[in-house]
Amino acid sequence: MVPHLTTALTGPILELEQRILDAQPTIEYWFRQQWQEQTAPFYTSVDLRNAGFKLAPVDTNLFPGGFNNLNPEFMALCVHAAMGAVERICSNALKLLLIPESHTRNTFYLQNVAVLANILRQSGLIVRIGTLIPEITEPTTLDLPGGGQITLEPLIREGNRVVLPDFDPCAILLNNDLSAGIPEILKDIEQTIMPPPHAGWATRRKSKHFLAYQGLAREFSSLLNIDPWLIDPMFGRCGKIDFSAKVGEECLAANVSDLLDDISDKYREYGIKQDPFVIVKADAGTYGMGILTAKSPDDVLDLNRKTRNKMSVIKEGAPVTEVLIQEGVYTFESINGAVAEPVVYLIDHFVVGGFYRVHTTRGIDENLNSPGMHFVPLAFDTSCQMPDSQLNPDAAPNRFYAYGVIARLAMLAASIELETE
Repeated sequence: MVPHLTTALTGPILELEQRILDAQPTIEYWFRQQWQEQTAPFYTSVDLRNAGFKLAPVDTNLFPGGFNNLNPEFMALCVHAAMGAVERICSNALKLLLIPESHTRNTFYLQNVAVLANILRQSGLIVRIGTLIPEITEPTTLDLPGGGQITLEPLIREGNRVVLPDFDPCAILLNNDLSAGIPEILKDIEQTIMPPPHAGWATRRKSKHFLAYQGLAREFSSLLNIDPWLIDPMFGRCGKIDFSAKVGEECLAANVSDLLDDISDKYREYGIKQDPFVIVKADAGTYGMGILTAKSPDDVLDLNRKTRNKMSVIKEGAPVTEVLIQEGVYTFESINGAVAEPVVYLIDHFVVGGFYRVHTTRGIDENLNSPGMHFVPLAFDTSCQMPDSQLNPDAAPNRFYAYGVIARLAMLAASIELETE
């Protein structure tokens, strides 16, 4: 069941959704043209925020780790999309090596690995799971919270190939964002790696992604005759910062001030009464680490020690030296009174599902990707593919079609971003 949402009941982005629905043939034709020129990432997840007056992506992940949160009734969509992705990227693939993140205590993440492996097996591949964890020196079987098990095996380097005992894979699928850098065992190998290692956070930057998205949003908005700002979050960047040493505060405060001024101008233009805010987050990284909300430049000056410590490092203990200052997009969606935001999953260039990230203790202007969140699956099978403008314009299929369109736009930006590395 699709949960009842505040926006589904009040329809505040009715005008924007209607423009997307009215332009559906033009939009789909435009996407087909784009994919003749670009190669989609193997898989992607896109965090969206729906402020009513604005619908925009706020994060794009190329190593999605929540396949266990998708509605299991619609796994066939994932399987069919994975078949196409594998055939396109590595047409002769029969054996595939899946390399997940290097932690074993997060059993919910391991459930994601199991679901992903099952999708790949159902697409016609022989799949085994390798690990970069040095302490695992022999096949190790782990129990999963929902029942079942997965087996992790230590990787072996043979010449220019990465293998397992009696298993020489045609291709490698990373579900590891390589925050600590590309490991030696994966360098200069001849097998196809999906996504490519330079998609990892050791080299990838969010500011570069949103710059690519900005260009696409302008082109896409011309199709709908809308202001690109309605689907594109403004952003700035501060490239020399050290929170622990209080270095770069002036750069950060100046960027926050400038961006808040620009957002205020747009709010006045559209008669929006809410206070503008920005999100400051590490320019590289994921897992909701290194993020704070600011409504004035003073909010990033003289931070307390706890906040400095939180902002100074991200996953794998990597220091934060570059930050993205991104326009904050309110979320006016809620489930049972808790703040919610949609996350859309894609394989190849197809929307395959999604869920709502829900947080009972966070506000409409805060990051929801934090401890205490939970997930509500969405039935994206018809809602992303079969909108009906003759229905009540506020009907769920129309809203979720709009979500799928914006998510595909973000994925297209990721493909452009990766090609320019």
